[in-house]
Amino acid sequence: MAVKRTKAQKKVAYDAKLCQLLEDYTQILVVAADNVGSNQLQNIRRGLRGDSVVLMGKNTMMKRSIRIHSENTGNNAFLNLIPLLVGNVGLIFTKGDLKEVSEEVAKYKVGAPARVGLVAPIDVVVPPGNTGLDPSQTSFFQVLNIPTKINKGTVEIITPVELIKKGDRVGSSEAALLSKLGIRPFSYGLVVLFVYDSGSVFSPAVLDLTDDDLVEKFAVGASMVTSLSLAISYPTVAAAPHMFVNAYKNVLAVAVATEYSFPQADKVKEYLEDPSKFAVAAVAAPATDSGTAPATASKEEEKKEEPAEESDDDMGFSLFD
Repeated sequence: MAVKRTKAQKKVAYDAKLCQLLEDYTQILVVAADNVGSNQLQNIRRGLRGDSVVLMGKNTMMKRSIRIHSENTGNNAFLNLIPLLVGNVGLIFTKGDLKEVSEEVAKYKVGAPARVGLVAPIDVVVPPGNTGLDPSQTSFFQVLNIPTKINKGTVEIITPVELIKKGDRVGSSEAALLSKLGIRPFSYGLVVLFVYDSGSVFSPAVLDLTDDDLVEKFAVGASMVTSLSLAISYPTVAAAPHMFVNAYKNVLAVAVATEYSFPQADKVKEYLEDPSKFAVAAVAAPATDSGTAPATASKEEEKKEEPAEESDDDMGFSLFD
């Protein structure tokens, strides 16, 4: 017969397990577990089995174990987890890809009815259509100011109605109506709140960033650095090409306005002294292209005509024989 462990022994075992997980894993997902049932949590554990471990427990016990483990190991990075342990939360230790683990956790959501007193996580909208309820049930709709009509002996909702807004508490009338309509508007599961990776803590929204998003953000940052560098005349790698171009423009303007010159400015001065060269240069290129095109076309026509003459000679007679 197995000996039942005491409460103190359970705490010691939990502390040892949490400390061992902190040593073995560097990536942790802090998840909210509101309205998550035991069966649902068991399915999540089974789905993550292999490279991830789900650990639930009291916040005070987790904070105490983390604080003591940090003192014993001298690793203060673990202390970044303590402010995150607020509310009904748990820890998912993983060695896999954080985005894939987060997506796997999101799959295990279960529909739930709207119970009285619950805070709505989303807006609840009742769609129009036949409810299947008999006319004696119209009192529910009248209390909630939902426009209805009687159609073929049943109550029919005329227009879509926003029954509950996100953040509002579910009332008794709303809960009763949704129950009669068979609508389970809410779905609950583990929700990733924070991501811990080797001492760094960041939002789970970072996991949704793609390579294109990173390139776009880098380009915006480089553009801001370039603008700031040009505004204060401070050289940076991003602003250097623009500074060289602006410097060349300034030197070229001085050369044009004075007798000083250099090889790159000679051609510009030549065009400014004789503007007609602009027109000559512009006309020369199209003329060259138009001159070569007819020659090519004429050669192709000659090639097409030659085989026809040869074929007549080969036959030994002409059209007039």
